[in-house]
Amino acid sequence: MSRPSRRRRTARCALLGALLAAFAGCGERTSEPPALAAASGEPPPLAAASEEPPARAVAAVTALRTRLLAALTEALAEDPESAIDACRVEAPRIAREIAAEGVAVGRTSHRVRNPANAPEPWMLPLLDAYRAPPPPPPEPWRTVDLGERGIGYVEPIYLQPLCATCHGEAVEPELLARIRAHYPDDQATGFRVGELRGLFWTVVPRDAAP
Repeated sequence: MSRPSRRRRTARCALLGALLAAFAGCGERTSEPPALAAASGEPPPLAAASEEPPARAVAAVTALRTRLLAALTEALAEDPESAIDACRVEAPRIAREIAAEGVAVGRTSHRVRNPANAPEPWMLPLLDAYRAPPPPPPEPWRTVDLGERGIGYVEPIYLQPLCATCHGEAVEPELLARIRAHYPDDQATGFRVGELRGLFWTVVPRDAAP
């Protein structure tokens, strides 16, 4: 069997980058976070990024990201279509395994691909804060005090040039048709490079905080 051309390998790498950035909107809901702690409906207090995050929260998000990368890399060795399916199928499976270890983890956005990934109430102030003009400096993470239910943790996802393949303002018609076949109510296109795409999130027990 002949080796893939450089152009084909470059295209596959581009698709992989785009799929990784799409975590906030593709796939099923990965695991359920606890309900918002405040009964009044007021948003819970946010912790500044300068504070130390719970190590278990960082580990959960990192595990989701790196394990999905491995799954996509393996699928991409076959063809781009397999990589799309891996993102759709493997992300929920991986997150369920991480959740079995005592945490909830997943992805969300203000414009989701799958409505099952719509943000929970405690995530809404964070999405608003990251999108508020003027754009805030790129903070690596934020935490939310959810009271007895634990600590919420998020990392922002900003649209990178390669991500525009699946989420930009000019998605190829064939690719868009494939996306819409899985997600008829898709809202996750039309993003500009540098715009907030969504959040990785996790909720960990309070005893996991430093």
